[in-house]
Amino acid sequence: MNLIRLGLVSCGFLGCSPFAPGTVGTLGGVAIAWALAPTALYPLWILVAVAGIYLIGRSLGTWAEEYAGKKDPGIFVLDEVIGYLICVLWSSGPSLLTLVVAFFVFRFFDIAKPRLARRMESIPGGDGILLDDVVAGLFGLVLIIAPARLLLPDLPWSVIGTP
Repeated sequence: MNLIRLGLVSCGFLGCSPFAPGTVGTLGGVAIAWALAPTALYPLWILVAVAGIYLIGRSLGTWAEEYAGKKDPGIFVLDEVIGYLICVLWSSGPSLLTLVVAFFVFRFFDIAKPRLARRMESIPGGDGILLDDVVAGLFGLVLIIAPARLLLPDLPWSVIGTP
């Protein structure tokens, strides 16, 4: 049973990487976004994925901390997956360029930890593990949307609407 839980919290064992497990784990989010890219209603499916992953991660957060013996263990990468998916939520189906840019933007905010994200870490259990990356994903989403919206106002914006 622990192996199944570990597989879930590590996004198919990506979080078990000996080098930069958070960065490697974010690739799980890239894979999900890429797989959902050709679907109709892409933003809706991303939100469904985020909600489902959040519920799984929230329920396994305490287990992961006990299993690893520390708060917010590196093996737990569902938070990175969620944060990344939030970062690509704005598109109607991301291109390769969008996937790559969102990866680096999200990782920047996940590592830099803006003050609000850092505050979320103090919440106990799965919520504390997940919410700091939700905030990092929201910061990334804003950073991507704002310049793109200003520079490319005529593109169809599936989530934020047209001017």
